[in-house]
Amino acid sequence: MERRPAIIGVAGGSGSGKTSVTNSIYENFKGHSILVLEQDYYYKDQSQLPFEERLKTNYDHPFAFDNDLLIEHIGKLLRYESIEKPVYDYALHTRSADTIHVEPKDVIILEGILVLEDERLRNLMDIKLFVDTDADLRIIRRMLRDIQDRGRSIDSVITQYVNVVRPMHNQFIEPTKRYADVIIPEGGQNHVAIDLVATKIQTILEQKSFL
Repeated sequence: MERRPAIIGVAGGSGSGKTSVTNSIYENFKGHSILVLEQDYYYKDQSQLPFEERLKTNYDHPFAFDNDLLIEHIGKLLRYESIEKPVYDYALHTRSADTIHVEPKDVIILEGILVLEDERLRNLMDIKLFVDTDADLRIIRRMLRDIQDRGRSIDSVITQYVNVVRPMHNQFIEPTKRYADVIIPEGGQNHVAIDLVATKIQTILEQKSFL
């Protein structure tokens, strides 16, 4: 059987704990051949638009992502070819001229709010996870992150959540839960679910003769 990397998809709403779950899985297999590919790095290049237009970008909508490039890069990694991962400049609201060199690995964790929304991405995954966390916890986590790390005001965070984040979650992110092989409640705090997922990933790797 041809050697092929295993792809683990980790989806869920903003503030759900996707990153915690991803980090926990990564730590479980630390020392093995594993990498994390974040969908957030693949927002579309908007350099052709005036800055005022870029400010209107809805980062929680599927149209914001350049999934064509993401799929192209995953295809290269599946062939054990290296990629130049794009970098997004949130200050300029467009793609940076910088890239990050990524070497192929035997396990690829693909993490992002909408990685289960695109059928083409789903078809590449060996296991699909959805991190399911109550809305009140998600908004608290998002509020703490945006205020502490991004210097935003409480009012601006709440306004964005009510007008953009919540409706986009209900329309595009929540429905992708039905595609998940495993639903993980409460994110990185659910150690039982993460241990079960790690066991499943190990089985996949053993079947691929990676361990």
